[in-house]
Amino acid sequence: MKVSYQWLSDYVDLSGYTAEELAEKLTRSGVEVDIVEKRNKGVTNVVVGHVVAKEKHPDADKLNVCQVDAGQGETLQIVCGAKNVDAGQKVPVALVGASLPDGLKIKRAKLRGVESQGMICSAKELGLNDRLLPKEIQEGILVLPETTQVGESVLDVLGIDDSVLELDLTPNRSDCLSMIGVAYEIAAILGREVKLPDEREGLVETAAPASSKVSVTVSSPELCDRYAARYLEGVQIGPSPLWMQNRLMAAGVRPINNIVDITNYVMLEYGQPLHAFDADTLDGGRIDVRTAREGEHLVTLDDADRALEPHMLLITDGTKAVGIAGVMGGANSEVTAGTSRIVLESAKFSGPSVRRTSRQLGLRSEASLRFEKEVNPEAVLPALNRAASLMCRYAGGEAASGIVDVETRRHEPVQISLTLERINGYLGTDLTASEVLEIVKRLHLDVEQGADDALLVRVPARRGDMTRDVDLMEEVARLYGYDNIPTTLMSGVTTPGSLTREQQVRRAVRQLLTQSGLHEVISYSFVPEAQRERFRGRYADARPIRLAMPMSEERSTLRTSLVPNLLEIAEYNRNRSIDDVAVFEIGKVFLTQEKELGSLPQERLLLSILWTGSRQGAHWSGKPAKADFYDLKGVVEKLTSYLGVPAEYRSAQPEGYHPGRTAEVVVRTEEGEAVLGTIGQLHPDLQRTHDLEETYLAELELDTLCGLADFSVQYAPLPRYPAMTRDLALVVDSGVAVGSMEQTARETAGSLLESIEVFDVYTGERLGEGKKSVALSLVYRHPERTLTDEEVTELNGKVVAALEQSFEAELRK
Repeated sequence: MKVSYQWLSDYVDLSGYTAEELAEKLTRSGVEVDIVEKRNKGVTNVVVGHVVAKEKHPDADKLNVCQVDAGQGETLQIVCGAKNVDAGQKVPVALVGASLPDGLKIKRAKLRGVESQGMICSAKELGLNDRLLPKEIQEGILVLPETTQVGESVLDVLGIDDSVLELDLTPNRSDCLSMIGVAYEIAAILGREVKLPDEREGLVETAAPASSKVSVTVSSPELCDRYAARYLEGVQIGPSPLWMQNRLMAAGVRPINNIVDITNYVMLEYGQPLHAFDADTLDGGRIDVRTAREGEHLVTLDDADRALEPHMLLITDGTKAVGIAGVMGGANSEVTAGTSRIVLESAKFSGPSVRRTSRQLGLRSEASLRFEKEVNPEAVLPALNRAASLMCRYAGGEAASGIVDVETRRHEPVQISLTLERINGYLGTDLTASEVLEIVKRLHLDVEQGADDALLVRVPARRGDMTRDVDLMEEVARLYGYDNIPTTLMSGVTTPGSLTREQQVRRAVRQLLTQSGLHEVISYSFVPEAQRERFRGRYADARPIRLAMPMSEERSTLRTSLVPNLLEIAEYNRNRSIDDVAVFEIGKVFLTQEKELGSLPQERLLLSILWTGSRQGAHWSGKPAKADFYDLKGVVEKLTSYLGVPAEYRSAQPEGYHPGRTAEVVVRTEEGEAVLGTIGQLHPDLQRTHDLEETYLAELELDTLCGLADFSVQYAPLPRYPAMTRDLALVVDSGVAVGSMEQTARETAGSLLESIEVFDVYTGERLGEGKKSVALSLVYRHPERTLTDEEVTELNGKVVAALEQSFEAELRK
């Protein structure tokens, strides 16, 4: 909201305060002022001149020699190159010695041998925003109204000697989207009175009632609380008064004609948008407020053909649409140069309805901005009368007597009860009842003081942001001054913060994986649907969930796996000559079995790891080593060990993975067996698709890990007694899982088996087809004594017997 200092002074006494001081006070009270812009960019000694005569320059085709009366007691000769300069015009004249923006000084000069005693100025040369002026004025000198007084300072005529405060309003302060609303705010801060304009001054009414000229029906009362209309005839379309144009331009609004300018002026003044219809375009002077019909269209004032939807509220004449309520009027009812009769609209439309329509059509205007935030229902009629009065005064019109007013919902004033104890308890102040009462009265609120210093406050409709006692307490704090509120310590019961189990696990996983040399990545939750078909991951049977309004086809479906995004990241890096990629992501996937989504999808928290390229780069001590399955398995084992989750591995062949280099990660609990995830090599076909070398993946259920994680630390003393080692080489079928052999050995040996390691696997012709040799190293130790050789031999024999029985193993000879 741009607020003109001069315009604001019409409503509240600003004497003693500069624009900059007002801006400081507004900002300190909670209404932030972004910038204070001076409209005078350095203009001095520029006056109104009258072009008495104009002749062509004798030596230049594009120059004119003008005789100008500038009220200086003599006629000035000024050479001007503007195409639109002509005799009889009133124009701004920079006298000799004048200053213009950018430091330009006006001196006596000779142009092609002809003396020039000043300069006839354009709007741009005066520092005005010429984009707010008509194009014909932008391209030449500024032509002033014929009634302008010769010799008068242009600073006064154009209102240039002014400052504009640009407010950065929070959504709750829509009351400050009007000059009167800002005036109430300034008056409360300064402790001064507000001078409201006489809304009926200059109003000329005929004997004919408005109801005989206009009829109003509201067919969608849930979207329109009130619709009021006035009828004016004998209107003459022309330019609005210069003072009004100046104020509109200061607010950033382009002047158009007297009718449109008046509606914009009153909107800025009251915060109530208005619209003027050419009454002759309405069928029988009828107005019907209804929602759009299926397939209905309207060409709006910007000449765009708008396809309307059934939820959009329209202004119609019973036959056709003539405007989109609160957003923009229709071209078929536009006020033109030939308009003589007007139906003037002032209404309160539903804010959410206007916001939805405006956003869907891509039409944001000053009017829709105010309707979206809910306009003041008590300003509907005053703004209508004010606009009608100005049209009678500056457009020569006469208004039919009375107003056609349809009110579908009456506004009930808000009443707030507040005690002095509650105010001081919230603010930490020691305000007295008289101080609080004085502050509330400065806000121009109706207040009564009851027993025990309790206040009953009736809030006017212009302050729609005040609905609860805490809102009123905020107002008291603002006007009392935040700087005056003493600093106090908090009191009450405090609860120390802590991490949830999921947060603990996430933090531990990130720390351990980054320490292992991996980099964390974060990718989009929205993926292309085709991506899911290339790699389905752990949830191959999950149905895709398409977004109702995707940003693009690349972001159209909720992901069911993290792996496809990691593959894209690896491919992206490889295309830029970064072949060694080790990354992980923690994120959610979205799962459903429903064909048409009728309930919220299941969300699962996953950890996915991708490792491709070398384990370590080139170094003088050795050649680069390619990462393999066991590198990734080591990271996963380190992770599960750190979280206290005993994991096992068994062969698996899920879709998308290498059929012979993939395993399931399994956890055995008291409740049974839980599959923690999958670890293995990406299928060679997918590796070729993404142009990757051998790539290894892990997909783990973090939800399951969170439930099983045990962060308790158990300490064990260093062993005091020696261990005894036995090595075994067993020949088994090549399909036997070595992990199963290890498990059988542990179960047979019991607690005396400290560790078991596989140190060799051999296959060859000497063993026979379909056979392999597995070499195991078993370490035995007793925590309280030294084991004897006989005990270890006996126990080791039991292990061998169990392996022979379970796996038809034979000791290799």
